[in-house]
Amino acid sequence: MSKSWKIETQAVQGTYAPKATEARIPTICQSTTFKYDSAEHVAKLFDLDLPDPFYTRLGNPTTDAFEGKIALMEGGVGALATSSGQAATALSIMNICRAGQHIVTAGTLYGGTYSLFANTLPKLGIEVSFVNPDSSAEEIKKHFRPETKALFAETIGNPGLNVLDFEKFSAVARATGVPLLIDNTFPTPYLCRPLDHGADIVIHSATKYIDGHASSLGGVIVDGGKFDWTSGKFPELTEPDSSYHGLRYVEKFGPSAYIVKARAQYMRDLGVTPSPFNSFLFHQGLTTLPLRMERHSANALALAHFLQGHPKVSWVNYPGLESHPSYPLAQRYMPKGASGVLTFGIKGAREAGIRFMEATRIIALVVHVGDARSCVLHPASTTHRQLSEAQQIASGVTPDLIRLSVGIEHIDDLIADVEQALNAG
Repeated sequence: MSKSWKIETQAVQGTYAPKATEARIPTICQSTTFKYDSAEHVAKLFDLDLPDPFYTRLGNPTTDAFEGKIALMEGGVGALATSSGQAATALSIMNICRAGQHIVTAGTLYGGTYSLFANTLPKLGIEVSFVNPDSSAEEIKKHFRPETKALFAETIGNPGLNVLDFEKFSAVARATGVPLLIDNTFPTPYLCRPLDHGADIVIHSATKYIDGHASSLGGVIVDGGKFDWTSGKFPELTEPDSSYHGLRYVEKFGPSAYIVKARAQYMRDLGVTPSPFNSFLFHQGLTTLPLRMERHSANALALAHFLQGHPKVSWVNYPGLESHPSYPLAQRYMPKGASGVLTFGIKGAREAGIRFMEATRIIALVVHVGDARSCVLHPASTTHRQLSEAQQIASGVTPDLIRLSVGIEHIDDLIADVEQALNAG
């Protein structure tokens, strides 16, 4: 294993290194617990003196292999796999933020994350301020308070598909003394490595492109290992933890303090653990991730160009298009491609959108993105139907909006399917 390998090699070889006669790929360790020969060994495990597995809620050999590979690919010092992307996001915040404290986040978020921040975290006493990511650094700083503990954003906003200005957001985080947490689900580490651009913690919904085949729910947090937790703003990491005999995370674990604490405290207490089988599938998914992301990005760009010239399409939103407002940022931070999700406006609005969604043949109507298979959704009539039209528009969902998650099928077949669906009815 080498950090100097190209990411394509890291994806294939990872951190798993079998010895002679051992399985070439990590096996599924479908066991809750593990055997030991002495009380001293178990005591060292529970004192966090050894990294050996001792209960699958806290660690499992199959999950270890996935965590090691994604940490390597993102350029981090360690990772923690979770049972869902939502769990990864929640733990990433709770690990450094408690009741009475506060975070700042870009407002252009996936709906599930927005709901977590707007509804659930406040019930736990954690306040959240939403900012426009296009605002100036000085305007964003105005939302910070003495009790602010983190700045959060997505590399590519969902569903707006805006690309984050890492230089601006990382500068704000440094100036205010908080870590920058980035959801990197849409680009994956193949297209963008946020830790290379000033981020401190990276989060993924592994359910999407990492799995890549719509088979498993999961998430992961990657620790960059470079943030200085000793400023006095994060006593959870520098002061004694009474549940581990007064252990101080930064003192004992150094650059890995954040991710060790997330596992030792919050995975221990909340138990949002992935199954070993799902971890096995995520590890396998990473093996082909670079190949798939190349194809997703190429297909999405080609389809976006086709849609731009179609008479039944009023607008196309894809950061790989030169006409997109985020195109310069996409070229800077994602030169290998802008991932596989695009949106467009269909003439005829809601009714035309429903007809299109129901008329596609190859492209499936599912509530999902990031699959090897292409997916379509008309949010106004499905996922956002509980909202009024004014509320939908405020959330970025217009009556004419179609979302396509472009898969890895042949582009000619995808274009033909989109064209016949646009002409249906």
